[in-house]
Amino acid sequence: MRHKVNQQLYAYWSRLKGARSAPERSEIDPAEIREALPDSFMIEIDASGRFPMRLCGTRMNALWLDEQKGKSFLDLWSLEDRRTLASVLLTVIDGVAPVVAGVEGRAGDEGDMLELELLLLPLRHFGKTHSRVLGALAPARRPRWLGVAPANPLRLKSFRVIAPSEARARLMDPVGRRVARPASAGRPELVLYLGGKA
Repeated sequence: MRHKVNQQLYAYWSRLKGARSAPERSEIDPAEIREALPDSFMIEIDASGRFPMRLCGTRMNALWLDEQKGKSFLDLWSLEDRRTLASVLLTVIDGVAPVVAGVEGRAGDEGDMLELELLLLPLRHFGKTHSRVLGALAPARRPRWLGVAPANPLRLKSFRVIAPSEARARLMDPVGRRVARPASAGRPELVLYLGGKA
């Protein structure tokens, strides 16, 4: 995780869950994640696989110049990436495991390319794990076209599951300092990059 918003949201989620696999949706306090709220969202896991967004931050709405609450999370993505995103969401809820992903966005054909980082975190809802996903879509920088032109469908560039050993290493104190050295330091990691040619 490179973006401060995602680091803060992940650290908060980790503290809430403690020794459990995931915290309860009702435990999320917006005041505790106010810096991350503009980039945050919550997805409902529905039987139809539409994945509607139940909450959506203002900066995410500004990316498309429209309120995203109630719309399908998959509709934000290019057609070729939607099936992969659905599989990633199922990985999050089936494995009760966080996922971080590299994302690319652009406004129109001439808009500046924007790099974003996607974080997906499982939540329990009344004890069920297959119910909600908390997430954030953090831009690397504020594009000139934000709030002026809507973004094209997003492109997924890479993603990876955050391993338990890495999760322990990423726990932070309230001011964002690392409180543990990465357990996997010096070890190779598997990262999947989409769209490459053999």
